[in-house]
Amino acid sequence: MMIQRSARGQAVPERTEPMGREAFERIDHTEIRWLGNAGALINSRGTTIMTDPVLSGFDMPLLIEMPIAEAQVPHLDGILLTHCDNDHYSRGTCKALKEVTDGYHGPHYVAGLLEEELGISGHGHDIGERFTVGNTGISLTPAWHNWQNESPKHHTREFAREDYCGFWLDTPDGSIWIPGDSRLLEEQLHMPVPDAILFDFSDSRWHIGMDGAVKMAAAYPDTPLILWHWGSVDAPEWKEFNGDPDQLRARVVNPERVVVLNPGEAYRLTRLSKQR
Repeated sequence: MMIQRSARGQAVPERTEPMGREAFERIDHTEIRWLGNAGALINSRGTTIMTDPVLSGFDMPLLIEMPIAEAQVPHLDGILLTHCDNDHYSRGTCKALKEVTDGYHGPHYVAGLLEEELGISGHGHDIGERFTVGNTGISLTPAWHNWQNESPKHHTREFAREDYCGFWLDTPDGSIWIPGDSRLLEEQLHMPVPDAILFDFSDSRWHIGMDGAVKMAAAYPDTPLILWHWGSVDAPEWKEFNGDPDQLRARVVNPERVVVLNPGEAYRLTRLSKQR
C-alpha cells in the first residue's frame, strides 16, 4: 500500500475499504482487519472479536472514514478493551454494540467503568489471567501507560499499571499480540514469539517511542508488524497519532514484514513456521 500525506503533512492510508457482513462470517482461517487508530476486528474461523473499537463519536477530527458503522455489526463474540483513554474505550461504540456482543473484557478498572457508566457487565481480569472467547485463548499482558498521574486535569484517582493492558490471542491459526499503549517494558522483549503483532510505533514518551519500537521489532525479527495507532487523527502536533510507516521501515530488521493496511483491509494470519 502506498503512504499518502494529509494537507498538514501526516502520513495517512490510501483509502478506507468498507466492511460488510462477509467480515463476520465463518471462514477457514484467521483474518485481522484494522478499524483505524488502535482498533481491530479479528475473525478466527467465525469467532469474531473487536479490540478497542471506536466506530463513532471520536473526540478529535479524523483523517479517515470508519470501515463499518456500529449498526452494521451483526455479532461479536467479544470486545477487548486495553484501557480507559477515549481513543480506545469508546462509550458510544460499546453502548451501541451491547445487544450484539456476547462479552466485554479488560482490566478490572475498565470493567468497572463499563458497569458504572454504561450498565454493561464487563469481565475484569488480572494481568496474566487467561480466558477464552470462542475458539481463541486470550491473556492480558503488562503495559505501562498511567500518564494521568502526571496531569492535574486527569489525575482523578491514583492510576495503577494494572489498569492498562495488552492482549495475547492464541487462535487456531497462530498467535496475535496486542501490546496496547505502553512505554517499553523489559518483559515485552522476552515474550514467546508471536505470529503477528498489532504494532504501535508512536514516538511519544507514554507510548513505545520510535527507539522502543525498533527494540521490540528486533526482539521478534521475523514477526509481521501490522501497524496501528497512526494515520487516523488530524492532529499533527500530537506525537501519539503521527507514526510514519516509512520512518519505521528505515530502521527495523527485515523491513519487508512491516504490514501497512487500509482501514477495513483483511490480513490473513499465518504461523511463522509455515512462512519459512
